[in-house]
Amino acid sequence: MRHTHIFIAFFIGFLSHSAVAQQLIDQVIHVEETRRIESILASDDMAGRRTFTPGIEKAAAFIAKEFADTQLQTLPGLGTYLQSFSMTKTSLISSAVLLDGQPVDGKKVSALALEKEIHWTEKSGVEIKTIGKEENFSQQISKMVAANKATLVFVDESFAANISRLTNRGPIKNTQAPMVFVLASKIPASFDITILQNSINMPLANVVGIIPGKSLPKEYVIFSGHYDHLGINSRGIVQGDSIFNGANDDAAGTTGMIMLAKYFKKLNNNARTLVFAAFTAEEVGGFGASYFSKVFDPLTVKAMFNLEMIGTESKWGKNSAYITGFEKSDMGAILQKNLEGTPFQFYPDPYTNQNLFYRSDNATLARLGVPAHTISTSKMDSEPNYHKASDEVQTLDLNNMTEVIKAIAKSSESIISGKDTPSRVDTSQLK
Repeated sequence: MRHTHIFIAFFIGFLSHSAVAQQLIDQVIHVEETRRIESILASDDMAGRRTFTPGIEKAAAFIAKEFADTQLQTLPGLGTYLQSFSMTKTSLISSAVLLDGQPVDGKKVSALALEKEIHWTEKSGVEIKTIGKEENFSQQISKMVAANKATLVFVDESFAANISRLTNRGPIKNTQAPMVFVLASKIPASFDITILQNSINMPLANVVGIIPGKSLPKEYVIFSGHYDHLGINSRGIVQGDSIFNGANDDAAGTTGMIMLAKYFKKLNNNARTLVFAAFTAEEVGGFGASYFSKVFDPLTVKAMFNLEMIGTESKWGKNSAYITGFEKSDMGAILQKNLEGTPFQFYPDPYTNQNLFYRSDNATLARLGVPAHTISTSKMDSEPNYHKASDEVQTLDLNNMTEVIKAIAKSSESIISGKDTPSRVDTSQLK
């Protein structure tokens, strides 16, 4: 009989704790707060939050104030929520290219390089690569950038538009080895390439706050979203608007991250240290997440929840979202288990042909073995406002978005408490 009383007392205590937790989550994560934060981040006042503009600086200041109001701590040694770094912006002055003695039009040449002057011939010893007609241009570029070797790349003529975009690609890592791209149908026997560039160092900043862990302070769980977007349309007003507000991409994810910080700070029972990061420069190469990843020993990061475009209903409707790279760790299974008995469901990424696991800010840490996944609701095959000026707050389902944020909060609690530790990503299987 005594054991029955103990069980009943435990059960009543469990229900009481659950009721308190549910009451708190409803008090902190509610649609009015979702609307407030989202509307500020995606306002015209932020001018689309493009990197290196006053708009993104306003957004960073707003996020930092939200962290301060929530009483998050800063990263050790910083004394500020801004994790500042710089990158190099280059612009082509001139190019002179001879392939087998024949001149090449400058429009067929592009460079990703820090050097103000490049002069290469076939005797220079640089790597020679090709991108063929049937290959995935973006994937091949990513691999070559990651290899970080001085490389001359001969690109099939069908990628002429891609070469033009590379020329205007944006900032370059300050450790990037030079790469030159030339449209050509074959590898020449000889080449003589001279490129002259202007370069300037330009500042960037992630916004980062933490809640130290109570019993496992040297183990980390990261919640993130990128706060940059595309800025103002360089072609001017199109269909009555020129500002790419990026309400879903990714003011929505950033809003969710801020609200999770507020909730977990109020809950105040995290065993592991929680890190909340708003990344910059995702739209121009993921440079903010790449810089951020250098702060941590990847073995100490037990999970990463990257929130990306959670403002619209998923293909399954309300109360659902998907997890990129679902099969690469058991983190998704843990989250699903923690949501049993609720109406919410996480699904594996249905858009695997779009390579989403490697296209967002989770990828840098995932490549180091961290169970780092992106959570999204975006219908990537049919989102009418993706990367358009029409990506405005009024196009979002803020009620459903609020439920997504609540589901992330609930599903993550066993990881935050140290009860569950997701399996590591097998780096030998990564592309």
